[in-house]
Amino acid sequence: MIVAGLGLRSGCDAHALITLVRAAQEHCGRQAELVAVPAFRYREAGVQEAARQLGLALRAVTHEELLAAQPRCVTRSARAQEALGVASVAEGCALAAAGPRSRLIVPRLTGGKATCAMAQGEDA
Repeated sequence: MIVAGLGLRSGCDAHALITLVRAAQEHCGRQAELVAVPAFRYREAGVQEAARQLGLALRAVTHEELLAAQPRCVTRSARAQEALGVASVAEGCALAAAGPRSRLIVPRLTGGKATCAMAQGEDA
């Protein structure tokens, strides 16, 4: 499974998220099968709309799952660490949702109020 993980600020619009997911897909030449976001952002209107427009399922990643994925993340944000207790939100979401043996295929990309990373599960 290929997962696009997103990190975002509150109020981020669907267009910004769609743009980042498409850029990540273009970067690796693969299509995402799922979008993963932190559970506290799951109900954001921009997130819901982006998943709908991309035609992808949406998965909420718990804080515990984000913490467990941190050792496999390659990008670190001091700001995210201070605010959320995790240094990599997008990469952590992608890796957590893609499974325990997943690997990053696109490290964190940034754009506006959001970040996106992609991970490939062992079965992909």
